[in-house]
Amino acid sequence: MSNILQTKKPVAIDLFAGAGGFSLAAVNAGFSVALALENDPYAVKTYKRNIASYEGAENVTLLDESILNYTPEKVHEDYLAGRSCDLLLGGPPCQGFSTHRILGAGIDDPRNELVLAYFRFVKAFRPRVFLMENVPGILWERHKGHLDAFYSEGAKAGYTVYEPVVLDARDFGVPQRRKRVFILGVRDAADTHAFVWPPKPTHAPQDKVKGNLQVWATCESVFSPAPEGDENDIHMNHGPELVKAFSNTPPNGGSRKDSGRTLPCHAKHNGHKDVYGRINPALPAPTMTTACINPSKGRFVHPTSHHGITLRQAARIQTFPDNFIFTGGLTAAGRQIGNAVPVKMGTYLIRYIKHYLLEGHTVHPNEDTFADSDKRETENI
Repeated sequence: MSNILQTKKPVAIDLFAGAGGFSLAAVNAGFSVALALENDPYAVKTYKRNIASYEGAENVTLLDESILNYTPEKVHEDYLAGRSCDLLLGGPPCQGFSTHRILGAGIDDPRNELVLAYFRFVKAFRPRVFLMENVPGILWERHKGHLDAFYSEGAKAGYTVYEPVVLDARDFGVPQRRKRVFILGVRDAADTHAFVWPPKPTHAPQDKVKGNLQVWATCESVFSPAPEGDENDIHMNHGPELVKAFSNTPPNGGSRKDSGRTLPCHAKHNGHKDVYGRINPALPAPTMTTACINPSKGRFVHPTSHHGITLRQAARIQTFPDNFIFTGGLTAAGRQIGNAVPVKMGTYLIRYIKHYLLEGHTVHPNEDTFADSDKRETENI
């Protein structure tokens, strides 16, 4: 691989782009985003409203039908003819693999076919690198056939496909405990020389901090006032009974059981202990799910106020900037936020890939040096 640094921005494509978390991460990492694909109408509106305003994505083309409606070779001819693809991103919708789907649900779910559709695009666009993100449930034994097929297709296409790795967003500076699977594929074997995947964490719990590691980020700053007029500064309206329960729940981490509120279903079992619980701002936040603005779905109550968190607070936990506006109202916007790749984590992973696989750094230096460099670049965003 050449040691000459590229003088122009490498090109990224984002499949299953959602609201644009991965695309924004790619822009932050110094890529030009040429093409994205997303068919959720609210996410499409959010993507169009935000991503094209960033340098490197001014001319992005957004395809807004199901990936199954497109012939990858024709898409390549129509939208990327004469241009190479350096990085193909995307996380196929994960409902079929979610831990919330029980009793065998998800096996042979038609949505799981989207995982293989993703790889048909890999074969058509021949990116130097692809990075797929999904929930840990994709590693369950019941989904082994789909994952095996993905790896088989990768081998046929001549890619080195690394074993799935489960990464926690807390370990990369995101104020949220969030585990996701990342699968990396590299086209050219020469690029993998001395390459290490995954990168070492940049953050750790207080008792594990040493060297250049930083302490896990807390979510305290998330709850500072939103910008004036922010249309995402909204939360669910709760009835008097819930407001009373929240007022009885101790601040900064109190749980439902502390409120004295008992639901009929709790006569038989204690239910999920986190539902209707308050977020503790002194810790990383819980995982932002697609229902992150609904306190009945998890520990999503404001640390001190008597209501669920706002869209803006959820977006901040996912490390979106305050000028990134989500469309569609509470439910649709909350779903977009919960589905997104945390921007800060995505930026770090993509910069790491760019540094070692695309820019000619064939000798693997001390990763702390890279982490320090990335930290300086992130502070300048």
